[in-house]
Amino acid sequence: MNVYDAFELPPDKAALHRRAVRLEWWTVAFFICAIAALAVTLGQSQAMKAAWIEDMLGLVPPAAFLIAARFRTRPPNERFPYGYHRSVSVAFLAGAVALLGLGAYVVYDSLIRLVAGERPPIGLVELFGVQIWLGWLMIAVLLATMAPAILLGHLKQGIARDLHDKGLYADAEMNRADWLTAAAAILGIIGIGAGLWWADAVAALIIGADICRDGFRTTRSAVSDLMDERPRVVDGTRPHALPEALRTAVLDHEWIADAWVRLREDGHVFAGELLVVPRQGTDDLVTRLEKLQTFARGFDWRIQDIVVAPVSHITIARTG
Repeated sequence: MNVYDAFELPPDKAALHRRAVRLEWWTVAFFICAIAALAVTLGQSQAMKAAWIEDMLGLVPPAAFLIAARFRTRPPNERFPYGYHRSVSVAFLAGAVALLGLGAYVVYDSLIRLVAGERPPIGLVELFGVQIWLGWLMIAVLLATMAPAILLGHLKQGIARDLHDKGLYADAEMNRADWLTAAAAILGIIGIGAGLWWADAVAALIIGADICRDGFRTTRSAVSDLMDERPRVVDGTRPHALPEALRTAVLDHEWIADAWVRLREDGHVFAGELLVVPRQGTDDLVTRLEKLQTFARGFDWRIQDIVVAPVSHITIARTG
């Protein structure tokens, strides 16, 4: 039996992960271009400023994912006997905190400016010898940044679900926040042009509140993962079905009278314990347990590290 066992994704999942890495590099390139374009047309718009800051913070999740991708495949060693899988969880936390921080900043700054009654001016600029309203350039840049954000977020969500990669899912949520912020900024700029001075700050405030909601939810999920919460699906809406499915499959073994499974998330893989109560008269128990561990690890690619132990009985402690 191997004590330190390196982990490799199944071929189909490995291909998906390579695709995710490429998407994240494209995301980094997109945000760098968007930051530069927004900086040129920033003006005094509060919603435009929110979109610009969001794009800067938007670099955090893809950067964290790419760093985690370099660490997650390192084999276990004496210092890290469980391996480096949780680098994915750390990336998830980094992305979630960036999302929450962005939303909190946008809400705070928008409230301050709304209460102060600031009226952001949007003047004229000369382009190719022609004077045009800066708002049109702002809207054009924001529209140009929306389409890639929508596409990248959509592609990442599907891959994140297949890989059970919450860091990638948090990045997809950041992309969603990016295009929503751009849409709100466009409405704010149009409002300023129509003489509604408060439209800019209100648009930024509404979208900031939505980003805060998503950021709080993802941050709570990331912290819960690091505290070994029961595995949940990538969007955190419900418990993952794998632990109960594994227990049901184990109970189908005729020599097992009862079983109990406890799993935790280590990045996008699961680790934990499997307790079994052998039936009376079970022979060659050690061999059976080793085969059962092989069965459990082969049951689903997510089950990376599981300890199988025989016990005389199982009593589930009731809490609360």
